[in-house]
Amino acid sequence: MSHKLNHSLSLAKPDAFHTSPKQKIFLAVGVIGFFMLVLALFNMGSFSAWGFSLAIALIAIGIGGFATNAYLAKPAGIKNDGVWFNSISSRGLLGWLTGMVLTLFYIVLYFYPHLLGLGADGAANTGLISFFDPFSKLLNGGPASQWFVYGTLYTLAILAFGYKFLLKYRHNRYEQLRTYSVMFFQLGFAFLIPEFMSRLNSENFSLPYYDLKNIWPLNYYNFEQYRVDSMISAGDVGLGILIFGVASILIITPILTYKYGKRWYCSWVCGCGGLAETAGDPFRHLSDKTQAAWKIERWVVHSVLVFVVLMTTAVIYTYLGYDAEKYWLTKDIFLFLVAGLLTLVFALVMIFKRHELGKDAKFGAIGYFVIILFLIGMHYFSKESNLFLFEAETLRSSYGFLIGSIFSGVIGTGFYPIFGNRVWCRFGCPMAAILGFQQRMLSRFRITTNGGQCISCGNCSTYCEMGIDVRAYAQKGENIVRSSCVGCGICSAVCPRGVLKLENDSMKGRINANEILLGNDVNLMDLVNQK
Repeated sequence: MSHKLNHSLSLAKPDAFHTSPKQKIFLAVGVIGFFMLVLALFNMGSFSAWGFSLAIALIAIGIGGFATNAYLAKPAGIKNDGVWFNSISSRGLLGWLTGMVLTLFYIVLYFYPHLLGLGADGAANTGLISFFDPFSKLLNGGPASQWFVYGTLYTLAILAFGYKFLLKYRHNRYEQLRTYSVMFFQLGFAFLIPEFMSRLNSENFSLPYYDLKNIWPLNYYNFEQYRVDSMISAGDVGLGILIFGVASILIITPILTYKYGKRWYCSWVCGCGGLAETAGDPFRHLSDKTQAAWKIERWVVHSVLVFVVLMTTAVIYTYLGYDAEKYWLTKDIFLFLVAGLLTLVFALVMIFKRHELGKDAKFGAIGYFVIILFLIGMHYFSKESNLFLFEAETLRSSYGFLIGSIFSGVIGTGFYPIFGNRVWCRFGCPMAAILGFQQRMLSRFRITTNGGQCISCGNCSTYCEMGIDVRAYAQKGENIVRSSCVGCGICSAVCPRGVLKLENDSMKGRINANEILLGNDVNLMDLVNQK
């Protein structure tokens, strides 16, 4: 009788992780659904509404069935075994191929939609986009666009892989609740409600496409003239949405961030975060944990934020008037209001929170003065639609191309299998930068650590998608208060000793950089009583 010998000396047993027969069947089912989309892309199949429904159903069944067999057949608990031996999740051949395919898809989607079959100048759609026409007509009454196709596939990914995430983290109530939350907000607020709003549009009533959960500066385009005019002309409904958009920036966002940290948005509401947490979950360990990456992250994301503030100010400035008798909000008054608000924020931070910023206070001052100088230059050197020597439209389109398309789409999502699932959130999202600033300066949220229980296994740092060295904090028993932390809670979920806990508490003692005490340096009982 012959036996197959195991020649591997690895304690992790990379040869032990196999795809079960049932998983292979569900993979085949999902591939068939995906293949139907490919056939539609190249006009090689004659499909109607039933074909679209069947393809989407097969993809969902394939993902759901695979996840069910992979996780329900095992006891509850985190199953990250074999993640570094899987080609797609360890920057192997499949990982690079997947990244290339996703990147190519985004490039075609943003810049060459005709290759997907988008009809030009009112012509009928063909190819993949025509495949989605029946579903689009059902929801909004019109033919599909490349953005409808993208929105449908985006929502499908969050729902299907969200189900997989729920099974994988079924032992953790916090992970369950936030996953249900991002699935709900994506399906309802980002997909269905905007499509229904579009269906209500007529000759006398028109609202621009509006994802109600997108808040400035994430929706940097929301204050362009055509959108503001459209909302005002829509009457009370449009005016209400416009007021809600402004209130969400100045009132709602600061209050929620104070109470819960930036996690209320980045991990519970945001569509970008929702895709990263669900479809991107297998790649979270690929985030760069080096100090160099952290330094680049701080410079790039805050530079994007400064650019967004300038561009939004410039956009509004270009369509405001000069005549105070006709307009209460003139160009000059607007610039003074922006400068005043920024000065107020800057002064309050420097007076009350300077010690918490440390060296970052210097960089904050640089960013503030850059914006103020730009506003002064805009006041004295801009005319009509020109900003300095540039056309305002050129600046807007350049920003939309570089940040809205290349960074958030092509790099942010296409590079999941290479740089991890939060590339956009770490390095490019201006919303994350603002919320991170609020979280660091004025929030009750922190991750507390029990250093005495830490065994330095490194799971927390490995699976931190934001590249934070969580273990370094845990070993010192120091609270984790970081601008970049999105409060996903995975570090706590993968900890085998219960060292980490997500908490909302008072501001006192929140940032404790010197928790390791030596000898009798302090009165320990007095320290405990103070906390």
